[in-house]
Amino acid sequence: MRLLLIEDDDRIAGPLAEGLGRYGFTVDRARTGAAGLAGTGEAPDLVLLDLGLPDMDGLDVCRTLRARSAIPIIMITARGEEADRVVGLELGADDYLAKPFGVRELVARIRAVTRRTGALQALPQAAQARAPEAAPASVPTAAAQRLGRLQIDRRTRQVRLEGREIALTPREFDLLAHLADDPGAVHSRQQIMDTVWDPHFFGPTKTLDAHVAALRRKLGDPAWIITVRGVGFRLTVPGGAEPGEGAS
Repeated sequence: MRLLLIEDDDRIAGPLAEGLGRYGFTVDRARTGAAGLAGTGEAPDLVLLDLGLPDMDGLDVCRTLRARSAIPIIMITARGEEADRVVGLELGADDYLAKPFGVRELVARIRAVTRRTGALQALPQAAQARAPEAAPASVPTAAAQRLGRLQIDRRTRQVRLEGREIALTPREFDLLAHLADDPGAVHSRQQIMDTVWDPHFFGPTKTLDAHVAALRRKLGDPAWIITVRGVGFRLTVPGGAEPGEGAS
């Protein structure tokens, strides 16, 4: 599996690349945001992105990368404030790891992200052997599901609203697909975290809220996802039939 590490500090990048190499990863490095956006040759399977870059803010790099593709992005940074984590996740990052951290923890997070984004087959055997197993998200593989004006195709991982494709991050797609597994039903916050993220996920408490907010914004109407105070969320069809009607 090929990783792109966008990190300007040699004291961090060198040992990190060496440690990931021992787990079987191939690590390409870019020292600036511009170099990371320009690419380093072969396309990476996942990006490790530092926010404190010398030429531009890492959040801008994340925004640009996400606009181009759905490649998984893990932010690695000294910015540990919750506000920074929430902004990073809203911009499309799939995970956020504050420095200092261990290589084993980073490998576990890479594995969790790639499992959720369907890239588990790309993981080197060394990484699979060193990380604990966890149950994958249960996403049906049926034909495209229609919910009013919304169409969700789990086979191609595409979402269309009134025929127009909506660009979602891998995590946003998994969240929407999970809510659509039983439209109209209330999904508890813990159930969503265990299924869409990981039963052993460790991260900011507002991670789920940030992704729900991003989904509402992209769907163009907050009424698509209803907050059930103190419980969780449910998917509805704004101004239309009940979600279960018309689902194929």
